Amino acid sequence: MSSDADVDTLAMLVADAEGVSDAARAVQVREIRVLAAAGVLAEKQAAGASENVKAREMALRGIAAELAGVFVATDRTVQRRIDEARDLVESYPVTMAAWEDGRIVRGHVRVIQETGCLVPAEERAEFERVAIERCEGETPNRVRDALRMLAERMHPRTFTERHEEAAAGRCVRVQAGADGMSDLIATLPTVIADGIVDRLTRQAREIIDVRHQADAAGVDASGADARADALGERADAASGGAGARADALGERADALDARADARADANGRGRGADATIRDGSSFVDDDRTIDQVRADVLSDLLLAGTPALDPTATGDGDGTLGAIRAHVQVAVSALTLTGQDEGPADLAGRSPIDANTARELAGNATSWDRLLTHPVTGTVLECDTYRPTAAMVRLLRARDRHCRFPGCRQPAIRCELDHTIAASEGGPTHVCNLANLCKRHHDVKHHTRWRVRQLPRGRLVWTSPTGRVYRDDAPPPLVAFTTTDPPGPGRPPF
Repeated sequence: MSSDADVDTLAMLVADAEGVSDAARAVQVREIRVLAAAGVLAEKQAAGASENVKAREMALRGIAAELAGVFVATDRTVQRRIDEARDLVESYPVTMAAWEDGRIVRGHVRVIQETGCLVPAEERAEFERVAIERCEGETPNRVRDALRMLAERMHPRTFTERHEEAAAGRCVRVQAGADGMSDLIATLPTVIADGIVDRLTRQAREIIDVRHQADAAGVDASGADARADALGERADAASGGAGARADALGERADALDARADARADANGRGRGADATIRDGSSFVDDDRTIDQVRADVLSDLLLAGTPALDPTATGDGDGTLGAIRAHVQVAVSALTLTGQDEGPADLAGRSPIDANTARELAGNATSWDRLLTHPVTGTVLECDTYRPTAAMVRLLRARDRHCRFPGCRQPAIRCELDHTIAASEGGPTHVCNLANLCKRHHDVKHHTRWRVRQLPRGRLVWTSPTGRVYRDDAPPPLVAFTTTDPPGPGRPPF
C-alpha cells in the first residue's frame, strides 16, 4: 500500500497533468482551426479558375507542401489532415465548441466525427447534441458503440438493408506474407465472426487447462515413484541385519508403487487424459500460447473437421472440445423481434447487427431474457428468466455490459462479479451490491487505495487514492423503447 507522502506526491502530479491536458487541448484546437483555414484558402485561390477541380487540387497541394515543412510530415499526410480538419470545423461546430470548453477531449471528437458521417446533414446538429451529452464523463472507447448505434438509427436507410448489401460481399481470401506465412482473411457478418473467435478461444483454453492438469498429474506420480524407490533402497540396506524390518519397508514401497499407479490412472480418467499423456507424449511438453493454439485449432477444424490434438478425447470417442459452442450476447427490442421495427440490435461489446440476424438468433435460442429498462435513463431494472439460480448473473451482465471501472470496456462475459461491500464485511449477495469487474480492476479495488460505493440503479462512485471522484453509470442499452402514441384499443402495450 502507498504511504500518505506518496499520495501527496501523486496529487501534485495529477494537478500538473490537469494543466498539461488543458494546454494540450488548446494547442490541438488551434491546430485544427489552422488546418481548416488552410483548406479555405486553397478553395479561395482556386475560385474562378477554368478547371476548378484541378485548380483547387493544385492550390491545396501547394499549401500542404508548405505546411508539411512545419509539421515535419509528408504533404500527402498534411493534405489529408486539412480535409479532416475542414470537415470537423464546418460539419461539427457544436462538437468543436464543446471541445474548446473542455467538456470533451480529442478522443471524443474523433469518435463523433467517425460515426457522424452516417448521419444526414440536416440531422447532424441533433446527433451532435445527443453525442456530446453521452460523451461527458465517459471515456471515448466507452461511448463509441452507443454513438454508432445512434448514427445507425438516424441513417436514411435501415441497417438491415445496408447489411444485406454488405453481406453479399462476404468472402475468404489469402494474403501472402513473409517467411512462408500467409494471412487467411474471412469477411463475414459480425455475429458469425465473433462467434468463431469465441469458440476457438474456449477450445484453446480447454486444451491449455488440460495441459496444466496433465503436468500436475505427472508431478504427483513421479513424486510417489521417488518415495517408493527411496523406501526400497532403505529396505535393501536393512536386509542384512533386520529381515523383518526390511520386509515391512519393502511392503510399504510396493504399496506406494500401487498408489502411484492408481493415482496416475485416476488422473487420466478424471481429467480426460489418455495413456499417451501420462506416458510422456508431446502434449505434456506443449508450450504453445493461446494465440498459437487458436490458430492450430482453426486449421484442424477447417481441414479435418476436428482438432487433431484433443487432450480431452478418450479411446471411445471425442472429448469435450467438440461440444464447446460459441457464446454471444445480443440485446434486441421487442418491436424488432415482432417485425415492427428494422432498427439494429446490439452485439454486446462489439457492434450493431441487422434485425434479421437478431430474429434468427432469438428464434434458435433455447432461452432468452426479457429486460425491463428505466423509461428515461434506459438502465436495466429487472431481468426475467426461467432459471432463477442464474438470474442474478444474467441481469448483471445485461446491466453492466462491460467492466465497471472507469474507462474499461472489457465485456461483462469476461469479467468477475465483485461484492461492492465485501461479503466478509457483511455485504449482501444482491444486485444492489454486485458489479462486473475485469481481473485487472478487481485486483485494483482490493489491493490499492481505490474505493467504490454503489448507489441505486447500478451507479458506481469511485474514489481515487488522491481523493478524485469518478462516477460510472450503468450503461443504457443501445436498443431501447421509445413512446410515440398511446396504445389504442386492442393494441399491446409495447
